[in-house]
Amino acid sequence: MKVYAVIMAGGVGSRFWPSSKEKTPKQLLKIFDEKTMIQDTIERLKGIVETENIFIVTNKIQKPEILKQLPYLPKENIIEEPFGRNTAACIGLSAIILKSKSQDAVMITLPADHLVRDLDSFNKTLNNAVQFAYESKGLVTIGITPSRPETGYGYIQIDENEVKENIYKVYTFAEKPNYATAVRFLESGDFFWNSGMFIWRVDSILEETRIHLPELYEGLEKIEKDINTPKYEKTLVNVYGQLRNISIDYGVMEKSNRVYLTKGYFIWSDVGSWEEVYQLSGKDDDGNAIKGNAFTDMTVDTLIYSPHKFTAAIGVENLIIVNTDDAVLVCRRDHSQDVRKVVDHLKINKLTEHL
Repeated sequence: MKVYAVIMAGGVGSRFWPSSKEKTPKQLLKIFDEKTMIQDTIERLKGIVETENIFIVTNKIQKPEILKQLPYLPKENIIEEPFGRNTAACIGLSAIILKSKSQDAVMITLPADHLVRDLDSFNKTLNNAVQFAYESKGLVTIGITPSRPETGYGYIQIDENEVKENIYKVYTFAEKPNYATAVRFLESGDFFWNSGMFIWRVDSILEETRIHLPELYEGLEKIEKDINTPKYEKTLVNVYGQLRNISIDYGVMEKSNRVYLTKGYFIWSDVGSWEEVYQLSGKDDDGNAIKGNAFTDMTVDTLIYSPHKFTAAIGVENLIIVNTDDAVLVCRRDHSQDVRKVVDHLKINKLTEHL
């Protein structure tokens, strides 16, 4: 059994402005420790996937920095998308490339910008899922037991009868809920956070894509014919932009009857906002989370993220303060999801020097 990993690393991370920019998005930043998030993602695959079998999907703008941060990966393992077309196209492209190497290989698909703690438990979960995906030809996702009524995550409901050890049949996928619904999901005990991590055989995901997204699959077939030929790049550019812009969840996982969930008994976060960084960071006696050199006085429950500049905060509470070389963000912690509005404003007004 051959095992590959595909790391999706093309996102911009607009809710992490001003640190996250087009050339250096969230996954390329050192948010929690001395390694960037993508370096941490690769690191946690040690012992599961050989380095030469790890592939990164990204775009032309981010590719140089990824090569710089991951010099030990073969250059040909960086898959460059000519356009962003959502996860169904991204995963489909990766799958046809891996199919040319091994048709029944197991493909672990992970986002580049998630936080995972307790690597022993993570490795056990992943190894179990890999084995089941190979033997059953099922599509496996990792679900996280909810610790709170979170409205920022999608949910997955399961049949609580085990198919195999820690493998459950999926009943349904649920959109990001309102608070009351999230409370109901939490109390039910059979709903799990959708982690966005997937394990499947290459032939299985391509077959399910053919069934549920036939037009997208036809486009992939056109690209596949020219893989490893001089025509590949031209065909990729011509075809890829026409592929349907849809997530793998909406396009395949919600429709397939071959979907299973394995419970992840480890600490996980998709680190979707500065508020999430605050929650996951160590705090001082006043509840402040600080990265960089800062002075605080009468300041409580505040995130100060300023790795390269001295920052002072006096008499404030419940704020997010992010200080970079060319911009400063100050917002209330409960408005952290609104940071993307700044990015929209900069795009509309063509203030590209801040993007």
